[in-house]
Amino acid sequence: MLFELSVIPTGDVHLSGVLAEVLKKIDASGVPYQFTPTGTCLEGDWDVAMSLMHECHQIARRRSPHVITTIRIDDDGETNKLSRNIRSVEEKAGHPLATQPASSDAHKTGLA
Repeated sequence: MLFELSVIPTGDVHLSGVLAEVLKKIDASGVPYQFTPTGTCLEGDWDVAMSLMHECHQIARRRSPHVITTIRIDDDGETNKLSRNIRSVEEKAGHPLATQPASSDAHKTGLA
């Protein structure tokens, strides 16, 4: 089961610091995940993932007076979807797709 988690602390806080704490918790959990610029995808059991996402919300809530957390769930009974979904689209596209940001040199040359 895939879960897409987005935790958005609002107010006068540095987002990267709060989000780094949230990601430390996710990383230490052992739950497979993929961090993206707008959220984090987790793969695992419902109870484990829900508990972890609750803890992530609470971490942000301790640092921010207002937190907006959104969760999307992809439940089709399949496993290893974090990488399999990407591979499937890449196969149909006929080549590997960018899963990492372009290098800063590409931005300087206008190629990104």
